[in-house]
Amino acid sequence: MFNEVYDVIVVGAGHAGSEAAASAANMGSKTLLITMNLQNIAQMSCNPAMGGIAKGQIVREIDALGGYSGIVSDTSAIQFKMLNKSKGPAMWSPRVQSDRMRFAEDWRLILEQTKNLDFYQEMVSGLIVENGKIAGVTTSLGVKIKAKSVVLTNGTFLNGLIHIGDKNFGGGRAGERAATGITEQLVNLGFESGRMKTGTPPRVDGRSLDFSKMVEQPGDVNPEKFSYLDITKPLTNQRSCHMSYTSEKVHDLLREGFDRSPMFNGRIKSLGPRYCPSIEDKINRFTDKNRHQLFVEPEGWNTCEYYINGFSTSLPEDVQFKALRSVVGFENVKFFRPGYAIEYDYFPPTQLKHTLETKLVDGLYFAGQINGTTGYEEAASQGLMAGINAALKVQERDPFILQRDEAYIGVLVDDLITKGTEEPYRMFTSRAEYRTLLRQDNADIRLTPKGFDLGLASEKRLRRMEEKHESAEKFVQFFRDTSVTPDEINPVLEAKDSAAIRQQDKMFKMFARPNIGIDDMKQIQSVSDYIKEHDLDSEVIEQAEIQVKYSGYIAKEKNNADKLTRLENIKIPPNFDYSKLQSMSFEAREKLKKIQPVTISQASRISGVSPSDISVLLVYMGR
Repeated sequence: MFNEVYDVIVVGAGHAGSEAAASAANMGSKTLLITMNLQNIAQMSCNPAMGGIAKGQIVREIDALGGYSGIVSDTSAIQFKMLNKSKGPAMWSPRVQSDRMRFAEDWRLILEQTKNLDFYQEMVSGLIVENGKIAGVTTSLGVKIKAKSVVLTNGTFLNGLIHIGDKNFGGGRAGERAATGITEQLVNLGFESGRMKTGTPPRVDGRSLDFSKMVEQPGDVNPEKFSYLDITKPLTNQRSCHMSYTSEKVHDLLREGFDRSPMFNGRIKSLGPRYCPSIEDKINRFTDKNRHQLFVEPEGWNTCEYYINGFSTSLPEDVQFKALRSVVGFENVKFFRPGYAIEYDYFPPTQLKHTLETKLVDGLYFAGQINGTTGYEEAASQGLMAGINAALKVQERDPFILQRDEAYIGVLVDDLITKGTEEPYRMFTSRAEYRTLLRQDNADIRLTPKGFDLGLASEKRLRRMEEKHESAEKFVQFFRDTSVTPDEINPVLEAKDSAAIRQQDKMFKMFARPNIGIDDMKQIQSVSDYIKEHDLDSEVIEQAEIQVKYSGYIAKEKNNADKLTRLENIKIPPNFDYSKLQSMSFEAREKLKKIQPVTISQASRISGVSPSDISVLLVYMGR
């Protein structure tokens, strides 16, 4: 091992590192995964769940490309929910509660069965850089391991500092030491670093809770799954979550500890995730609210450990305990461990290319929380992209970059590289301007051909996707081509208080009405016969229904995306000298110099670059 020169070394085995190692190895690159503790591969450090708003779409995209997060989410799921089902399909977001121990175990077993992948347990304390190019890593024991590319996925471990009340100690996660050495070396190489924070709630003993006083939160009646592959199956049995609420009494008890809170006494200066605030932050910011929701989530099938979602805190443990005991159903609660906050180093992602390779060191890639993101799904997608591009670079193949109209992953990477982030970045549907195109139901249609070309998605997976797509298109065409008489359709329309028709009309127009669904259309004999004759499954039927009902929106977004593509095709020469453009604003010149956009489209999305600045750039480039 120590004498080998690896194609790719992945440092860290969280969600980003696991996807990076799997993708690089599956593409034929000799890969080494180094982590401080092999027992904690793909550990769910925070909540025991995958997916959610926009995050579920990302997991589907990872699966469509040939990654493993969707498969492991299915095999370790204890509950499935499709969120936002009452809204349009662009907002539908799958989410699972996971068995924390099984999730990590399934990931490890998958990785151990992956060809071209070696493992090593050690802390990486430095990088070997020769003439501006990565050449390997150095461990804390002084072992040097050579590599043609390195992917850093250090999570919260870089100089990690854990805070509980007025106590703090080094650590990358509860019970695990921090990683040191890498930040200092990268800063010496010219990288800019910063500090961020995140937090986690207490874990409690479910045997001490009174669930009869809480609101039960069951899974979907007809659960679906994440992976498009048929090797995983939907759940037939599910575990419920529960919901309770804080109160003014709970808030008053928490306020008693604010003077000992590192958030309020100045010991934590870094920014935490805005959309997942601590309980003390919620009380402080939302003074008009006299209660906040708490979601009581089981950590697995057989464990009695529960995660208290909504109660992230770094308050002293005695304050946490006293306040939580005043929550309904928690009167006799026993802690497994208190909540805590953690500060860690990150590197502003504007220092990266769209491949996630650093601009300063050739062959060095960053993925996950090191780039300022938060969330398993965001990390996993970056790991997948970094692993793919590290392998492609070593194999001297063209890089793989997803555009904003192709995937949420494309939006995520472009946002990070173009705009940067000063607080933990979390994906939302609102960040994607083409979200009607980027639905969770069509991720396989969008991305499986790309995964197949990379060597990650199998031919069987590609053929299955093509059959689904073709069947859905034919079903949509059936509605376009087939007419329906008033006698056939009016009873269906009248039952839904929809205007009756007086003469024969195309079925597509009837189906496109907002209050008419596929179950209504099935009442027409020819539709029912078509479904039976062609043996259409629920995926195909759902896909066809979306294509019919949202055809206008989809066409409009495709048209807008085509305009974007034209700007994406206008490349900016490497090392372009922006200082010559004196008619451009000073801020725009500075931002463009720093970020070095590759295309006009990317340049137009940089904060501080105006449309008039883009016009100046186009004129100068002869456009």
